[in-house]
Amino acid sequence: MTEETNQQPSLDDCQQSLAVSQRQAEEYLNGWKRAKADYLNLKRETEQRQAELFQFATAGLLVELLPVYDNLKTAWQHVPEALRSAEWVVGFEHIKNQLGELLKRAGIETMKTVGEPFNPDYHEAVAHEPRPGVAPDIIFEETAAGYLLHGKVLRVAKVKVAQ
Repeated sequence: MTEETNQQPSLDDCQQSLAVSQRQAEEYLNGWKRAKADYLNLKRETEQRQAELFQFATAGLLVELLPVYDNLKTAWQHVPEALRSAEWVVGFEHIKNQLGELLKRAGIETMKTVGEPFNPDYHEAVAHEPRPGVAPDIIFEETAAGYLLHGKVLRVAKVKVAQ
């Protein structure tokens, strides 16, 4: 009988072994939880980057289209009022409006400038001039429109600023 008792682990040995195994299981569980959290964070960041990349993937083409759109708007401003009902002028206006809508759907917004405070992140000052009735550092004229793409500057506006 003594040999059988010597071969079986004692209750203390079993409890120690159980405690060690529980600590080890807890460490493994905590490591798994950290790895899962890291994976979920990486997945979320990757999805955000992909969405942002998709949003801005067309930026190069859109920048190339902006001067065309600006020229269409300028040309429209120079069409005499008497010709505005002519079919070809109406067609021209539709083309201008279609391009404007396409740019809007792509996430392009025109910056508001006149009457706004000058901000070098959004505006390029082409002139600083004294302007009666206009506070200093307020934009009083826009010489070239500025555009945002999904809220980020795509092209700064060229403006004249009051001194």
